[in-house]
Amino acid sequence: MPHVILKMLEGRSEEQKQALAEALTRAVTTTLGCGEDLVSVGIEDFNDEEWMVKVYGPDIRERSGTIYRMPGYGPEE
Repeated sequence: MPHVILKMLEGRSEEQKQALAEALTRAVTTTLGCGEDLVSVGIEDFNDEEWMVKVYGPDIRERSGTIYRMPGYGPEE
Protein backbone atom coordinates (compact mmCIF):
# COMPACT_ATOMS: atom_id res chain seq x y z
CA MET A 1 0.00 0.00 0.00
CA PRO A 2 2.30 2.76 -1.19
CA HIS A 3 1.61 6.27 0.10
CA VAL A 4 3.46 9.07 -1.66
CA ILE A 5 3.83 12.49 -0.02
CA LEU A 6 5.03 15.21 -2.35
CA LYS A 7 6.19 18.50 -0.87
CA MET A 8 6.67 21.44 -3.22
CA LEU A 9 6.59 25.20 -3.45
CA GLU A 10 3.12 26.64 -3.67
CA GLY A 11 1.71 28.06 -6.87
CA ARG A 12 0.55 25.04 -8.87
CA SER A 13 -3.08 24.78 -9.92
CA GLU A 14 -5.43 22.04 -8.74
CA GLU A 15 -5.39 20.69 -12.30
CA GLN A 16 -1.60 20.41 -12.22
CA LYS A 17 -1.72 18.70 -8.83
CA GLN A 18 -4.33 16.22 -10.04
CA ALA A 19 -2.29 15.45 -13.17
CA LEU A 20 0.82 14.96 -11.03
CA ALA A 21 -1.03 12.65 -8.63
CA GLU A 22 -2.23 10.58 -11.59
CA ALA A 23 1.29 10.42 -13.07
CA LEU A 24 2.77 9.38 -9.72
CA THR A 25 0.10 6.73 -9.34
CA ARG A 26 0.95 5.32 -12.78
CA ALA A 27 4.67 5.31 -11.94
CA VAL A 28 4.06 3.51 -8.65
CA THR A 29 1.73 0.89 -10.11
CA THR A 30 4.02 0.23 -13.08
CA THR A 31 7.21 0.06 -11.03
CA LEU A 32 5.88 -1.87 -8.03
CA GLY A 33 3.28 -4.00 -9.79
CA CYS A 34 0.38 -3.07 -7.53
CA GLY A 35 -3.13 -1.91 -8.28
CA GLU A 36 -3.91 1.79 -8.27
CA ASP A 37 -6.56 1.15 -5.63
CA LEU A 38 -3.66 0.58 -3.21
CA VAL A 39 -1.87 3.87 -3.96
CA SER A 40 -2.49 7.19 -2.20
CA VAL A 41 -0.85 10.51 -3.03
CA GLY A 42 -0.70 13.59 -0.83
CA ILE A 43 0.59 16.99 -1.90
CA GLU A 44 1.77 19.60 0.59
CA ASP A 45 2.46 23.18 -0.49
CA PHE A 46 5.06 25.41 1.17
CA ASN A 47 6.05 28.98 0.55
CA ASP A 48 9.64 29.89 -0.30
CA GLU A 49 10.41 31.16 3.20
CA GLU A 50 9.27 27.89 4.82
CA TRP A 51 11.08 25.51 2.48
CA MET A 52 14.53 25.30 4.08
CA VAL A 53 13.21 25.09 7.65
CA LYS A 54 10.17 22.85 7.18
CA VAL A 55 11.26 20.65 4.29
CA TYR A 56 14.97 20.76 3.43
CA GLY A 57 16.24 20.51 7.00
CA PRO A 58 14.00 17.82 8.48
CA ASP A 59 13.09 15.83 5.36
CA ILE A 60 16.19 16.03 3.16
CA ARG A 61 19.28 16.84 5.22
CA GLU A 62 18.30 14.97 8.40
CA ARG A 63 16.90 11.96 6.52
CA SER A 64 19.48 11.77 3.74
CA GLY A 65 19.70 8.00 4.14
CA THR A 66 16.15 7.68 2.82
CA ILE A 67 16.57 10.07 -0.13
CA TYR A 68 17.05 8.28 -3.46
CA ARG A 69 17.60 11.46 -5.44
CA MET A 70 19.23 14.45 -3.75
CA PRO A 71 18.40 17.95 -4.98
CA GLY A 72 21.04 20.07 -6.69
CA TYR A 73 20.75 22.86 -4.09
CA GLY A 74 21.53 23.23 -0.42
CA PRO A 75 21.08 25.66 2.43
CA GLU A 76 24.09 27.71 1.36
CA GLU A 77 22.57 28.51 -2.03
